[in-house]
Amino acid sequence: MLTFYKMSGGGNDFIVIDNRVTVVDEKNLSQWIASICRRKHSIGADGLILIETSERADFKWRFFNADGGEAEMCGNGGRCVARLAHLQGIAGPRLSFETQAGVIHAEITDKRVKLEMPQPSTIELDYPLEVGGETFTVSSVSVGVPHVVLWVHDLDAAAVFKAGRAIRYHEHYAPAGTNVNFVQALDDGALAIRTYERGVEDETLACGTGSVAAALIASAKGMVTSPAALNTRGGEPLKIYFHKHGDAFREVFLEGDARVIYEGKLWKEALFLINAGGD
Repeated sequence: MLTFYKMSGGGNDFIVIDNRVTVVDEKNLSQWIASICRRKHSIGADGLILIETSERADFKWRFFNADGGEAEMCGNGGRCVARLAHLQGIAGPRLSFETQAGVIHAEITDKRVKLEMPQPSTIELDYPLEVGGETFTVSSVSVGVPHVVLWVHDLDAAAVFKAGRAIRYHEHYAPAGTNVNFVQALDDGALAIRTYERGVEDETLACGTGSVAAALIASAKGMVTSPAALNTRGGEPLKIYFHKHGDAFREVFLEGDARVIYEGKLWKEALFLINAGGD
């Protein structure tokens, strides 16, 4: 039986495993992750995080989406793994960890984590994108992973799954695809957001990198200043801090709660359905 932690950040939930002594087998790793991330059949999660040793930082992480594919960065997952590493004595309240997007720094205060984000790049504002005979005006930016942002007047009515999925697989973003964020500006100056996440292949209750992308695009359009407040579908507000230097952004941070939900033991039976030829 394998010890794991279930955590939640902003409405994203993750399975976190301390793999510093290699308790997880690399054989069929992608299929194994996809099976235990399946909701109702196993633990269920938006993604899985492995904590491993690093010679460059306090630890190294490997992040996997629910489909088993490895990704460079995840803002809410990063906040969760930082807090757990602190709680487990792996690192202090100011820590750094190695990712495919570079070494990331974080600061923990009780349940809140302020996480440094990768340097944003390839910002493009307000360009047309034809999807299924309809033309959308979208913007895009990479914050460790690629994101498209489009503005809507009624977030509740947005076709997040249908339009989000079509844009996610659009040839303009091939071959890697993109995450897609639907954003509404609120009267109080905050932004409300819904996200179709690549790798989860559905709407999630929150997306940390998506919230960062939305805040930076909004700032580039003169709509918000730092810190920007993002209201997610999960109900937990996120704050985005940044410094704007001309057309570029520096010192970008994502802040919000990172909660430990429970510690558990993974039994082999958690993999039974997929190994037995289930759906």
